[in-house]
Amino acid sequence: MENMKLPIALVMAMAVQLAGGVWWVSQQAATITSLEDTVSQLGSRMAIEDTVNTKRDVEENKKNINELVGIMAEMESDLYDETDELWDEIDSISLSIMRIVDLQQRVALLERTLEFINRDHKDMFDPRG
Repeated sequence: MENMKLPIALVMAMAVQLAGGVWWVSQQAATITSLEDTVSQLGSRMAIEDTVNTKRDVEENKKNINELVGIMAEMESDLYDETDELWDEIDSISLSIMRIVDLQQRVALLERTLEFINRDHKDMFDPRG
């Protein structure tokens, strides 16, 4: 192997290829590092955006819930007002029915009294009797 002669052009070509390989690998490493940083930044940005969106959604939902509670409270108040009106109406109807029953009793008593009067006096005015 002592007599092995390598042409200088071949050695130079191999050296250039080796240097090119080293340069390419270092470029790839730099690109990968840059991409890792970009992914990390995007991940952080997405986490921040998710947090901001979540806070916004929570505030919006809180506002909507408060509006719904207000609407439900108003409906409940209206319902109680209507219920009170219905009870007042039922009381009024009950009082009217009691008055009608009282009047019917009086009319029935008057009708019986008239029957007795007519029966007792029928004999007095009857020429046959």
